[in-house]
Amino acid sequence: MFRSVVIVGRPNVGKSRLFNRLARKRISIVHDQPGVTRDVISAQVDDGYTLMDTGGLGLKEGETSSAAIIAASERQVGFAIDTAALILFIVDGLDRVTALDDRIARRLRQGGKPVILVVNKADFGDEKADHEGVSRLGLGEPIFVSAEHGRGEGELRQAILERIGGAPERPAEAAPDAPAGKRPPGPICISFIGRPNVGKSSLANRLLRSDRLIVNDLAGTTRDAIELPFDFKGRDGKRYPFRLIDTAGIKAATKLSSSVEYFSRLRSLEAMQRSDVVFLVLDAMDGVTQQDKAIAGEAVKDRKPIAVIVNKWDLVHKAFARDGGIQGYTSERDYREKYERALFDRLFFTPGAPLIFVSALSGFEVDRMLNAAVKLHRTLDKKLPTARLNETLARLAERTPPPAIGARRFKIYYATQTGNRPFRIKIFCNREERLTESYRRYLEAGLVKEFDLSGCPVEFELVGKPRGDEVDRSGWR
Repeated sequence: MFRSVVIVGRPNVGKSRLFNRLARKRISIVHDQPGVTRDVISAQVDDGYTLMDTGGLGLKEGETSSAAIIAASERQVGFAIDTAALILFIVDGLDRVTALDDRIARRLRQGGKPVILVVNKADFGDEKADHEGVSRLGLGEPIFVSAEHGRGEGELRQAILERIGGAPERPAEAAPDAPAGKRPPGPICISFIGRPNVGKSSLANRLLRSDRLIVNDLAGTTRDAIELPFDFKGRDGKRYPFRLIDTAGIKAATKLSSSVEYFSRLRSLEAMQRSDVVFLVLDAMDGVTQQDKAIAGEAVKDRKPIAVIVNKWDLVHKAFARDGGIQGYTSERDYREKYERALFDRLFFTPGAPLIFVSALSGFEVDRMLNAAVKLHRTLDKKLPTARLNETLARLAERTPPPAIGARRFKIYYATQTGNRPFRIKIFCNREERLTESYRRYLEAGLVKEFDLSGCPVEFELVGKPRGDEVDRSGWR
C-alpha cells in the first residue's frame, strides 16, 4: 500500500502548522488567513511515509478565493483522501465543534479509511476542548496536540506508525567518499519559476498528465511550492525519474501586499535552490518584462542551470492564423525571431540557455522541456580537460583583450576545473580586482560555447599573484 498520511479539516485549525511539525521542515505557509493552502502539499517524513497537507474544507468565497478556486481545492482534498492510507482529521481545541466539522467527520466515516482524530491548539491541556462535541464526531478517542509548541507530537507519531505499520527499510545511503561534484543517483529535480499567471501550474499539469495543481486566471492561485514525482521517457528510449516543483509567481519585493505573498515568494526562491534544473517561464504575448529579468537574475545568483520556456504560444499561433496577426509583425516566424532576439538582449547573463516555445494548453513542444532538462543534467557532470581549458582562455583573451584598469590589464596565468554543479574554475591571475563583470561574462560565454555547456552556470575562483616581494610558489615573477 502507498504509505501516505493526509491531514484534513476546516480552514484555520492548524493543518499546515502540524504538517510542518511532523515533516520537521517549514514547507507549508502558516498564516491566520483562512484558505492560504490550496493545492496538496507533500513531504517525505523521516518515519518512512508521505505526509500531505490539504486546503481547508468548507472555505467561503471571498476576495482571495473565488468559487472556482474553492471547488478545485476541495477536489484536491478528495484526491488526497482517496489515495491515503491514513487520515488525520484536525479540529480546533479552542473552539466549539462546528456543523462543518460534523459534515467532514460524516464524510470520513462513510469513506471507510482509518482516521485519527487530532484536537489541535491544546497548548495547556485539554480542559478548554469541546469534549462533548469531539465525542459526537464518532471517530474514536482523540489525540490532543499543540502543533505550535510540540505537545503530543510523540504520541501522534506513535499512533500514525501503529496504524500504517513501522517504517520500511531505508535504502543504503551513498558512500561518503563519492567523487566531489558527482550527484548521487535519484530523480532530476526541476522547478518552474516566473511571474504570476504565466502558466507554470498548467505546464506542470501537462507534464503530470493530470489536474493535480489548481489552475485559475486569478494571479496568485498557487501559494506554496508543490513537489510531485513523475517519470519521463527520453529521446534515447530510457525512463528518467523526475521531481517537479511548481512555485508561486514571484512578484517584485516592492510589490508584495501581504505576508502571504512574502512567504510565497520566499518558498519559491527556496524551491529554486533545491532544484537541479530551473525552467524560467515567460508569457509569449507579454515579451520579457523587468520582473522576468529579475527572476532570471535570482537563478543565476544561485548558480542554477536554466532553460527559458515561452508559454502560451497557442495564442500567438491563433493571432496569425485567425485574428489578422499582431501589429508590427509580418508573420508568426517574424514574431518568434524578434522575440528571441529581444529575449537574449535582456537576459544576456544566461549564455546559451535552451529556449523552448511551448503551449501548456495544446501540449505543443512540452516534451522538449524534459529532454532539455535531461541534457542539462548530464552536462553538469562534464570534465573540462585542463589543457583545452587553458588554450580556450588564452584564445579568448587574444581575441578580445581585457580592458585596461589604471594602465594595467587582467591577466590569466593558469586555470583548472575544481568542481561541478556549478562548474567551478580556479584561475591563477595577476590581480583579482582587475576582472570586470562584463569581461567575466565574456569569458563565461566563451567557455559555454567551446565546451557546449549551454544553460549551465560557470563560477570563477580567482587566485591573485602575491603582492610585494613575497616569493610565488607557482613560479610567478
